[in-house]
Amino acid sequence: QVQLVESGGGSVQAGGSLTLSCAASGRTFSNYAMGWFRQAPGKEREFVSAISASGGGAVYSDSVKGRFTISRDNAKNTVTLQMNSLKPEDTAVYYCAARRNPSPSSQAYAYNYWGQGTQVTVSS
Repeated sequence: QVQLVESGGGSVQAGGSLTLSCAASGRTFSNYAMGWFRQAPGKEREFVSAISASGGGAVYSDSVKGRFTISRDNAKNTVTLQMNSLKPEDTAVYYCAARRNPSPSSQAYAYNYWGQGTQVTVSS
């Protein structure tokens, strides 16, 4: 069992930055690919970014590519999403997810564990 706790959400003006963190419990964190997803009001949950278990590979959605950076620290059981040049359309609840597979995936169904989410609000 893996428990995930997100932090770092908040409110920021357009063009600003936020850093989201996800702390994972469990001794097998380094075996899991990790992902970030988001869900805006009235919309479906969508993929943001994911990183391989080793941290050597990352994928991004087209909407955040070049603005967001995902990273992980397997010694600290954490994954981080650095978000720059934020836009109002980035406003959503952001969820951290863990996958019992070392390869990252952009599909929500591929993930086995989910955090409770953290709110990000970007004002224009």
